[in-house]
Amino acid sequence: MRTAPSGEALPLPPRSVSAPGRALPVRAAIAATTAAAIAAGLAAAAWHLTGEPGGTRLALSLVFGALFGFVLQRSRFCFYCQWRDFLVAGDPRGMLGILAALAAGAAGYAVVLGAWMPDPSGTRLPPDAHIGPVGPALALAGLAFGAGMAVSGSCISAHLYRLGEGSPTAPFALVGTGLGFVLGFVSWNPLYLASLSEAPVPWLPRLLGYGPSLALSLALLAALAWPLLRRLPAPEAPGRRDPLHAVFVARWPVWLGGLAVGALGTLAYLRVGPLGVTAEIGGRSRQAAGALGLLPDRLEGLDTFRGCATAVRDALLTPNGLFVGGLVLAALAAALVAGHFRPALPTRGQVVRGLTGGVLLGWGAMTGLGCSVGTLLSGIMAGAVSGWVFGATMFAGAAATLWLGRRTGLLS
Repeated sequence: MRTAPSGEALPLPPRSVSAPGRALPVRAAIAATTAAAIAAGLAAAAWHLTGEPGGTRLALSLVFGALFGFVLQRSRFCFYCQWRDFLVAGDPRGMLGILAALAAGAAGYAVVLGAWMPDPSGTRLPPDAHIGPVGPALALAGLAFGAGMAVSGSCISAHLYRLGEGSPTAPFALVGTGLGFVLGFVSWNPLYLASLSEAPVPWLPRLLGYGPSLALSLALLAALAWPLLRRLPAPEAPGRRDPLHAVFVARWPVWLGGLAVGALGTLAYLRVGPLGVTAEIGGRSRQAAGALGLLPDRLEGLDTFRGCATAVRDALLTPNGLFVGGLVLAALAAALVAGHFRPALPTRGQVVRGLTGGVLLGWGAMTGLGCSVGTLLSGIMAGAVSGWVFGATMFAGAAATLWLGRRTGLLS
């Protein structure tokens, strides 16, 4: 049995059969047909939603979620996986892909925000942008989220797309994430009173203007990319040139996935809202915890902050819920076509790591008002200092946990 970088057990490649010319094409045909049915179902659902009152936003959320899930699965766009590849194997390509996403999104956001708010120097913040308070609580949230990535093997968005790949760890990590959100709600009031209530909410365009803010962000990203570029491995020999194979079967270069994520982030913000995957998880967790009497009588100031909002969900269909659903289903369809759908029974270790890491992910995402997609990705794209702080502490927490886990033999 092989193991993935996250420690998950991967099934062995399919064994050859006596009549591969028949068995394998039939299996591939079934997978392709199922994937086509999923894609058709997503398209039909989006079309149906556009005919409902107020359904255009829901339809766009479903479409953007499906595109996001397809890009994540095709390019293996996972913050922890790329960070681990660099730390353990010295491969910088994945981290360069993340930097490419941030650069493309920062440029796109600057165009959108400049049109919406030509003068950023006032007291207002751009609508719905993930710009949060900066203080010790945010740093603690980033450290906890990073530790959760290292323990569970992925960030929340990657667990969602790996759910479509049949990951045995992802379901338990997502359950743990919900539990972590509940713990975050329980601990919210003390943290709010001690740190968050007086914490500043710095926004670079307000301090510098759009042009200098974008220039500073791109300069920081270039400074991070320069040492990585010097460590790039020799280019691989070109493979098959079949366009369909390159798009639907072969893994995309992470830089290509990063550019696609940056473009999707800009388009999603323009039409629906910033990218994020935890609003629905947090909202449903808050709803369940409230029904069970586990929440404080009042969550001080929580609903006044920006980020992946955790308001109680009364509607059955919500924009973020459809975004997440589209993400998982599109990842499943992409995995089926590429031969990456490999479900397996979870081991005891995968259950424990998934639940434990998920709790850390959920607590960090709730306290940090978002995850690696909402607070880090969408935040940095919008020029929020909170995105940089969360990102730095998240990667530090993941690195420290991975180092400790490898030293003790608990993580591979």
